[in-house]
Amino acid sequence: MASERASKHAFCAVSALLFAASAALTTLWCASMSAMGGMPMPDGWTMSMVWMRMPGQTWPGAAASFLAMWVAMMVAMMLPSLAPILWRYHQAVGTRGVTHGGRLTTLVGVGYFFVWTIVGMAAFPVGVALAAVEMHEPAMARAVPVAIGVVVLIAGALQFTAWKARHLACWRQAPGRGHTLSADPGAAWRHGVRLGLLCTYSCAGLTAILMAFGVMDLRAMAGVTAAITIERHAPAGERVARAIGAAAVAAGLLLVARSTGLG
Repeated sequence: MASERASKHAFCAVSALLFAASAALTTLWCASMSAMGGMPMPDGWTMSMVWMRMPGQTWPGAAASFLAMWVAMMVAMMLPSLAPILWRYHQAVGTRGVTHGGRLTTLVGVGYFFVWTIVGMAAFPVGVALAAVEMHEPAMARAVPVAIGVVVLIAGALQFTAWKARHLACWRQAPGRGHTLSADPGAAWRHGVRLGLLCTYSCAGLTAILMAFGVMDLRAMAGVTAAITIERHAPAGERVARAIGAAAVAAGLLLVARSTGLG
């Protein structure tokens, strides 16, 4: 019992330190982006500098900078909902007499964030391409506020689907029924990757909302982080997910109405 308490205290301390460091880095990057301002676009909105190269910066350098920001942001956003899952994994392998559970748990976390790193690598060229189109096509730029509302509306509707409920339930049951938690590095890595994939599926709509409002928007990050964490760990997670969906649908309708002059 004493050993387990010490292990839990160490786990909580490391998790808190990692969260604090990633949150601080994310806040600094957001402040830096805010200080640089953005590019004014038609219809009164501003394009973030996150999809642009800084003076003297190469595109590989811009991609690397974005990826570093993305990983720090994802650690800050996802660790609150991931940490309880990692602790359950640590306990599960610990009951089998494994003495290197800490290293295996770390490997699970690395596998999980590897998936989110791949998502970031895919998001950057898409964001750059969309930004280029919006800068050169005024009609497309004017449609962005409406498009943001539509994305939020669709993301809210996704919260009511059986697809969302199934993946949310799988996450809440993780490490997962029917999965053998072999106490070896390869199995730990695969488990982390599975968790990462499951996470991207279960919060796809909420991630889309974050992308629509702006990757480095602290308010959007805080809201999405709270929504993801609560729906995954609240006692009535599915009802919470639907409530979040209802709020997103209402927000999407309001955004569309305002952007089209109806509201």
